[in-house]
Amino acid sequence: MNNCLINKTFINQILGRVIMNRLLTRFTIIAGLAGALAFSTSATAAITGSEHDLTPTGNSQVSNPTATNEICVYCHTPHAASTAAAAPLWNKTLADPAGFDTYDNGNSSTIDGEVLAVGSVSLACLSCHDGSQAMDVVINAPGSGLAGVGGTDLNTGSTGLMGGIAAIGGGTGDLTNDHPIGIEYAAGACNTATAPTGAGTCAATAVDPDFATANFDVINGAAAYWVNSTAGAGTNREKVDMILYTRSFSGGALTGPSVECGSCHDPHEGGGTVSFMRISNEQSNVCLTCHTK
Repeated sequence: MNNCLINKTFINQILGRVIMNRLLTRFTIIAGLAGALAFSTSATAAITGSEHDLTPTGNSQVSNPTATNEICVYCHTPHAASTAAAAPLWNKTLADPAGFDTYDNGNSSTIDGEVLAVGSVSLACLSCHDGSQAMDVVINAPGSGLAGVGGTDLNTGSTGLMGGIAAIGGGTGDLTNDHPIGIEYAAGACNTATAPTGAGTCAATAVDPDFATANFDVINGAAAYWVNSTAGAGTNREKVDMILYTRSFSGGALTGPSVECGSCHDPHEGGGTVSFMRISNEQSNVCLTCHTK
């Protein structure tokens, strides 16, 4: 009798352990799937639902239920893109660079770098943000054979002009009260007669001690410059670093890094990030990544 009781107790313990292990296994699988789903959602939700999402379910200034539900087409197109834009496969007509008044025209007493005419990736940004053409006007509308001659309004009947503080220049091209773009970094501390052929750094303190050291490398066969931020995981260029853009200075005699709109802003990181900053500007982290104050 005692042996029977012992056996039953032992069997119950074994069954209990089996059931518990199965429950733990299922819980682990569910938790893993939930974590993967959360990661997937956070990884893909940056542009979706943001202010750069111009679809009917987006959070942009354009609100029209008849708009296309394709997010990327408002800026990019796989075919017939603008060949004048520095941004990849750009789907908007660029403004005339001569139509902008730049920061140096505001007679700043602290600016000590050469300021170029608006160009590079900044000109692509301003094709929406200068407030001169509707955000939903594109070169090539989605769908076979729907290429627009001179621009196609995706939201029929919508004016779609950028408004408020987001209209950089207010439709008049006045950039004198905005952070300078097209300006050589650290007063030209990193400028050289020939583009870099490998990795290295240029100490801005040698020319302008108010700026942090910039990094350079050759990426995809082209010179690339950036300033490492505290949010980065290493010394290689990352999206959370302050990206500098290669331009020609001194009438084309020198090549070096330029500060552009995309230096501080990542247009695809809109998931709760204020003004699409590359990193949070808490404690002025964006500013202090480049400016040593």
